[in-house]
Amino acid sequence: MPEGHVPTAGEAIIDREGLQALLDALGARGFSVIGPRIRDEAIVYAPLRNVADLPEGWTDRQDGGRYRLERRGDRALFGYAVGPHSWKQFLFPPRQRLWQARRTEAGFDLLEEPPPSERWAFLGIRACELHALAIQDRVFLGGSHPDRSYAERRRDLFLVALQCGEPSGTCFCVSMETGPKASSGFDLALTELLGDGSHRFLVEVGSRAGEEILAAIPHRSAGEADRREAEAVLDSTASRMGRTLDTRGIRELLQDHPEHPRWEEVATRCLACANCTMVCPTCFCSTVEDHTALTGESAERTRLWDSCFSLDFSYLHGGSVRKEIRSRYRQWITHKLSTWFDQFGSSGCVGCGRCITWCPVGIDITEEVRAIRSSLLEPTHA
Repeated sequence: MPEGHVPTAGEAIIDREGLQALLDALGARGFSVIGPRIRDEAIVYAPLRNVADLPEGWTDRQDGGRYRLERRGDRALFGYAVGPHSWKQFLFPPRQRLWQARRTEAGFDLLEEPPPSERWAFLGIRACELHALAIQDRVFLGGSHPDRSYAERRRDLFLVALQCGEPSGTCFCVSMETGPKASSGFDLALTELLGDGSHRFLVEVGSRAGEEILAAIPHRSAGEADRREAEAVLDSTASRMGRTLDTRGIRELLQDHPEHPRWEEVATRCLACANCTMVCPTCFCSTVEDHTALTGESAERTRLWDSCFSLDFSYLHGGSVRKEIRSRYRQWITHKLSTWFDQFGSSGCVGCGRCITWCPVGIDITEEVRAIRSSLLEPTHA
């Protein structure tokens, strides 16, 4: 795992060839590099080996319930925001066999799933996603019973962060204080620079492992002009957030108004499809399924992603606790923005905006909070 920021002689600069050298150096050290690629008309995270695999010259346009890829006017490799995938799919897979049992003459042998053989390097993980990863770490590694599968996948992870240069129409990381700049939690961090007619990347080192990788690839020391350009990229990103969320007193705002009429209003639009929880980089709910062969010779247990929007999620003997969509939406947003503080000491939202973009009817978490807050500030009339 990345250490805290490691002081160096200064940031470095690499060009496109240096970026390919970075991929080659990671591959030579046994890492499978995962990064952004275009697939199914979206930018997703998938294995890559060459700079040519990156979404060169593409960007995305996002709004409530809308996502479209468009061509840029330059050759940016990371000129997009975030797509439908989050990095949690690799550390907390959507479907995972936990164990299987096979009948023998002496009874049953329990065969636990072996740890993954791959060592991953994530290329292009943004500040909001680093914060999401830290939240998942607290969920799966905190307490007295850490999740062994998550720990095994997380242990040797190498993180190449991307200082965000392109927000979407649904981003609000500035409001959540999770971006656009990553200041820790990475091995290396890149800022893509396209000014002065050159294409280069400012590289920051965040760990000893990152320092070793940087030393193995062609680079030069960053100059003051490079640093100013990188700062300008981040300032521009922060000024172009598509959404804002007022977080003042939000914990109490949601906890103290469980019967607010807004819950009923949003229920008339919500499809309870669970898209928001599937694309969320911090949601961690799961269920298990047991399957036994008809012959009785084998059985297995599988863990799958689940959602509080599912009717069966809160099922107890006699029926579901949350039968109405109103109560399920309230549970999700109140947990995410309020009671998460009680469990994990932070908000469960990092402001990536995925839940807004990928909601089929464009329900906006920032607007729902704003509606509740504004209604409580309206003067009452006798």
